[in-house]
Amino acid sequence: MKFRTLGASDLKVSEIALGSWLTYGVGVEAKVASACVRAAFDCGINFIDTANIYGRGGAETFLGEALKGIPRTSYVLATKLYFPMTANDSGLSRTQVMKQLDASLKRLKTDYVDLYQCHRYDKGTPLEETMPALTDVVKAGKVRWIGFSEWPADKIRAAHEMAGVTRFVSSQPEYSLLERGPEAAVIPYCAKNGIGQIVFCPLAQGVLTGKYKPGHAPPADSRAKSRSMGGFFPNDYLKPAALAAIEGLRPIAAGLGLTMAQLALAWVLRLPSIASAIIGATKPEQVVENAGAAGRTIPPEALAAIEKTLAPVR
Repeated sequence: MKFRTLGASDLKVSEIALGSWLTYGVGVEAKVASACVRAAFDCGINFIDTANIYGRGGAETFLGEALKGIPRTSYVLATKLYFPMTANDSGLSRTQVMKQLDASLKRLKTDYVDLYQCHRYDKGTPLEETMPALTDVVKAGKVRWIGFSEWPADKIRAAHEMAGVTRFVSSQPEYSLLERGPEAAVIPYCAKNGIGQIVFCPLAQGVLTGKYKPGHAPPADSRAKSRSMGGFFPNDYLKPAALAAIEGLRPIAAGLGLTMAQLALAWVLRLPSIASAIIGATKPEQVVENAGAAGRTIPPEALAAIEKTLAPVR
């Protein structure tokens, strides 16, 4: 495993992170989920990402049990808040920052999280309330560093320019070979201002692994067919043109000695400002395969071939 520094923080995170969206505490049976966590640590992954909303606390509760007995300083733990936990509990108000953090810590069975992230931007709460609240939980020792997910560039800038508050060190956008939006403004601004990227869905929910074949129905055990995990599946990625283009990546991956998943992850990690790519493994062997992308470099000619291959669906 290879490690990178997360933005302007002192956190050294593995290039591959283990996520828990739709999987642990929700769509993956507990024994298999525990095996995935063990496989992650065996591969050198030290970065675990979750959120209070995942399974309405189910993912955090699972991780609280799964991480028992593992030295707390040996891994980096991140969680988030924003989405509704109850009809009256959502957003980034001071009250919610305090309440949701304490609830997350209790479920995770820990005194602190290394990274606390605003899961989305809260239009109903001014930054002048959110940022001081986040600053206070850092000062209290409950949080080491703060970050955000899927914020617009102008709000990132506004938070960064506020005086007297703790600054964000991480951004968590959706980013992959099929989702390039953050390249326009978010990644460049963050790279200049000490904010590292932790990208989610780098495999486009499994589409970039090549498991979905043109002209074939999705595999029965795939996320696209799962009742518990398929609710957010991007069906546009299953269109014949998209699947045909993705199949064109297969010889490129083979020529580099990589699997399709490893190619997609190595492509994301080609940018030095991207500290880690979050995987959502449902089987231990997927964790092992994905971890194999760490430290892999894609040469310029292969990068150009990838761009040309995916041009029809970009």
